[in-house]
Amino acid sequence: MLTVVWAYRRTGKFAFHVLTGALESDARTADVPIEFGNGIDAVVAATRRALAQGRRVLVGWSFYSPDFVRLAAELREVRAAIDDPRVLHVAGGVHASAEPAATLRAGFDLVATGEGEATIRGLVQALRAGTDPREVAGTAWLDGGELRRRGRAARVDLDAFPPFGPGHARFGPIEITRGCVYACRFCQTPYFAGAAFRHRSIANVCEWVRFLVGRGFRDFRFLSPTSLSYGASGPEPDLGAVEALLAGVRDEIGPERRLWFGTFPSEVRPEHVTPRALQLLRRHVSNRALILGGQSGSDRVLQASARGHDAATVERAAALSVEHGFVPHVDFLFGLPGEEPADVDATLALMDRLVARGAKVHAHTFLPLPGTPFRRAPAGALTADLRRRLRHLASQGRLYGQWEQQEGMARALADGG
Repeated sequence: MLTVVWAYRRTGKFAFHVLTGALESDARTADVPIEFGNGIDAVVAATRRALAQGRRVLVGWSFYSPDFVRLAAELREVRAAIDDPRVLHVAGGVHASAEPAATLRAGFDLVATGEGEATIRGLVQALRAGTDPREVAGTAWLDGGELRRRGRAARVDLDAFPPFGPGHARFGPIEITRGCVYACRFCQTPYFAGAAFRHRSIANVCEWVRFLVGRGFRDFRFLSPTSLSYGASGPEPDLGAVEALLAGVRDEIGPERRLWFGTFPSEVRPEHVTPRALQLLRRHVSNRALILGGQSGSDRVLQASARGHDAATVERAAALSVEHGFVPHVDFLFGLPGEEPADVDATLALMDRLVARGAKVHAHTFLPLPGTPFRRAPAGALTADLRRRLRHLASQGRLYGQWEQQEGMARALADGG
């Protein structure tokens, strides 16, 4: 007998919803009890209940790199409260996949590397059968202090898995695209999920949209690394596929429910912003804000980061967005490797021009994320003058973001946290 306990946190909850859906949708794992432990006490309580019933327990952890230090500390507290060989602590997600040895040395028993849907099914089946979970593809562990791996988990066909856990009423945005053909040197996505697009089919998206309509949902959001790349195989958008997707969803939800696209949690690349793209969005979507990935106003920094566009493209995209009735929210990333004062000045000047056009700025500080080419770069840092400028824009309601908190996160990551 086995119980699965998720160490459930806000920042990683949608990953757990997807893993829950993977277990629910397989006849071999559909009946496994799943508990959502929100906080240390809840994880401990759920684990104790399962042990008292004579069950083994798989405690699943998933976290982003900035949360690693905090979650490792929580693991230590859980282990201090429960020291039982029947409990297996498994870590997954982008950080654990990029830094499996460090994750295991923090106290986790096993790491699930890469995409987790098939791996969690395999782990549950192994534990229920009493076989070694290290035989499951996509796992990693320490053997005498040395890292060992059991191959790679297969890339997921999105249509083969639910986008969330409907049986446990754990919902979220529908993931329409996984992987990314762009190789931005600061981003973990292409290095975790692959450098190719995989799309959920329109028929499958609409099937899940109908399910949510039947449950009374009125807002529909979609997850993609670059929303206007839906249906595309390379950098060039396939606007016919985007239109077919949005029209199909709109037919399912009707005119009164809200369709959010090109906004959180999926941005728009600036070179994809064209009059045709904006016109089709206006026909179908409810949002009047668009998230544009600008990142820098310096062509030199953009080129060094392998962004694939220049600063003029960002400005043009924002202008077109405003012209077609959208408010562009433009992401900027300060402290990128090699950034000089002149580059910061170029970014601030671009921000001023965008704000004058009616845009808003979403400011970030560069984080040296594990698994990326910039992993060993210095932590992003803000000068006193830059802090003053950003705070001034924020006080006017023209800028928002967690750039100050991220500066501390960046230092921790650069120090190996």
